[in-house]
Amino acid sequence: MIFYFSINVNYQEFERYYQGHADKVEVRDNEGRILWIHGRHFRPFLTRTGVQGQFKMELSQSGELLSLFKI
Repeated sequence: MIFYFSINVNYQEFERYYQGHADKVEVRDNEGRILWIHGRHFRPFLTRTGVQGQFKMELSQSGELLSLFKI
């Protein structure tokens, strides 16, 4: 399963996920589906301004994350 979505979380908001105070990030994919993604998966994409951009996520049939790319 492949999903495309946008995210725009500023650095202060993302600190909650980075520090473990919040667990999952809620995003809406380009087809309107709501996805819950563990915040730790966005750590490689964290900058001084936060996490922003378009992403592509691939899940296995059992729902395991196979890949997450910024596009």
